[in-house]
Amino acid sequence: QVQLVESGGDSVQAGGSLRLSCVASGSTVHIGFMGWFRQVPGKEREALASITRVSSDTQYSDSVKGRFTISQLYGATTVYLQMDSLKPEDTALYFCAAGRQVEGDWYTGSWSRAATYRYWGQGTQVTVSS
Repeated sequence: QVQLVESGGDSVQAGGSLRLSCVASGSTVHIGFMGWFRQVPGKEREALASITRVSSDTQYSDSVKGRFTISQLYGATTVYLQMDSLKPEDTALYFCAAGRQVEGDWYTGSWSRAATYRYWGQGTQVTVSS
């Protein structure tokens, strides 16, 4: 079993930056990739970014590409989401997630599907005011 704990959520003004952290514990040897999602009430969970544990390959959604950066502290099972140029529409509950095996379809889109991830954190709130 893997436990994920997010931190770093806060209230900021538009144009500001935040860095979210996610620490994994437990059977972390089973983690093949990690990702960040967000969700607002009444909407589906939205994939933002993902990173493979061994090769640090990354994927981004079009909505955050160029503004958000995913990275990891290799060996320490910690993943970060650096968020710059924040907009009010970035306001959401942000989740960290982890999946097991990196399959070929991770590179062709499965990284963005919530069902691809086996483990989830509880979320951290980000609020961006105009």
